[in-house]
Amino acid sequence: MAVFALKTPDLGDTEKIELIRWLVSPGDSVSEGEELVELVTDKAAFPVESPYPGVLSEIVAPAGSVVQKGQILGYLERS
Repeated sequence: MAVFALKTPDLGDTEKIELIRWLVSPGDSVSEGEELVELVTDKAAFPVESPYPGVLSEIVAPAGSVVQKGQILGYLERS
């Protein structure tokens, strides 16, 4: 199985991006397009969707953490 790094997307000009919550747990199977994590900036909330079907294998950035554009949030094993 290939492992894919889930990264913080480019959300435009924003100073602070907070990871509010994970919507799935490690070991959970996910579908392509399923929302995995919720990020929030000073302007809006943004869900991060799974680009592939697979299994969330690891969470790197926990809920409540401040993340940067391009930072690894977790890892997805593609199925």
